[in-house]
Amino acid sequence: MLVLKCNPKKYTNLKIALLNIELELKAERDNAEIRVDNVKEYQKVVDAEWQILYDKLDKIVKSGAQVVLSKLPIGDVATQYFADRDMFCAGRVPEEDLKRTMKACGGAVMTTAHDLNDSVLGNCQLFEENQIGGERFNFFSGCSNAKTCTIVLRGGAEQFLEETERSLHDAIMIVRRTIKNDAVVAGGGAIEMELSKMLRDYSRTIAGKEQLLVGAVAKALEIIPRQLCDNAGFDATNILNKLRQKHAQGMCWYGVDITKEDCSDNFENCVWEPAIVKKNALTAASEAACLVLSVDETIKNPKAGDGGPPMGRGRGRPM
Repeated sequence: MLVLKCNPKKYTNLKIALLNIELELKAERDNAEIRVDNVKEYQKVVDAEWQILYDKLDKIVKSGAQVVLSKLPIGDVATQYFADRDMFCAGRVPEEDLKRTMKACGGAVMTTAHDLNDSVLGNCQLFEENQIGGERFNFFSGCSNAKTCTIVLRGGAEQFLEETERSLHDAIMIVRRTIKNDAVVAGGGAIEMELSKMLRDYSRTIAGKEQLLVGAVAKALEIIPRQLCDNAGFDATNILNKLRQKHAQGMCWYGVDITKEDCSDNFENCVWEPAIVKKNALTAASEAACLVLSVDETIKNPKAGDGGPPMGRGRGRPM
């Protein structure tokens, strides 16, 4: 998005024109040819091109729009024309950003400047341009149809930004799942520890090899809180022992507390996870385990070098 510094920086209760037209003079394309007999005729052609551009600019100004966003370039002449009339403009706006603005502020993306009216113009309560770091951003606030917002992530390295974006996306999806499904459970490994405790108790009622299988599943569930402790740099063995004690005493919502480096009631601390996410995770893990157990035999692929000729017997080499 190209924005010149001569543009105003802030508007209130404004109208927005979303365009898909060029507002600059460019060389003719498609092998256009104009034949003239004298300089006056050439000057008429040049004047006509300028007049077409100024007619477009005049139509946009008369529409009442204060912010003009275009997918195609906006030249210096048009930028200065808008700036003289206290209007903001930006050219080469990505199509995705243009559609996002249209969805939030209303209006429509127009391919002509002659049909601009209130029905095709977007509107919002506040528009301002702010510089964050080395980049300038345009902020639309109080949009008429806005149901979303933009989150600006900044960091020192691209890897940190990608990791932050993934974590933020996961958090948003969890909140979305929670809103759509009203059932939640305590997070921080609390539900896994409670399931592990219940399976251990159940395994003691089974005679035979099945007891070992149920015990193995119970042990596998403890990997989640253990991994949480390892990621936070805690003593996983110490915290898991505390969690086993708490769950044995009936405190089923106790899980890993990252802030205190201990275990606490995560349901009371509002550390929740959608129940549907836990169900899907357990189902996927069970299906993966069943798939591995259903394998009766494996075939090893020989190495590429094994198919060569046999090595000859050298001096001192036994037969």
